Amino acid sequence: MSVLLLLMALPAQAHASLFHGETLDAVANVISWVAIILAPIIGIVVFWLVHILPEKIAEKKKHPQTAAIQCLCLLSLVFGGLLWPLAWLWAYMKPVLYKAAYGTDVDETIGHGHGKKSETEKGGTV
Repeated sequence: MSVLLLLMALPAQAHASLFHGETLDAVANVISWVAIILAPIIGIVVFWLVHILPEKIAEKKKHPQTAAIQCLCLLSLVFGGLLWPLAWLWAYMKPVLYKAAYGTDVDETIGHGHGKKSETEKGGTV
């Protein structure tokens, strides 16, 4: 037991890094390039992905004002995220007056090829 205490009391060499000399410089260069180049790119991509969440939620819920929510999400990117909470709330809200006017609170054209013409509209037969 006293031998263990004696070994613990002896000073040991401490190293700040696993690497020495040129290897340490090379590792530091790689880390600096990652911090300067990759970190901002990853940050911008994550910021963008978070800001399009209200748009994706509105599409999933077939919100009738999905295009307006998408526009608000894009404006939020320009204004640094200040409008994002409004887009988030809007995506989860049910449009009351839309239901009174159209009889439904979902947009049935979302996900059904809204921009594409059907065969009957093109003049073909079904």
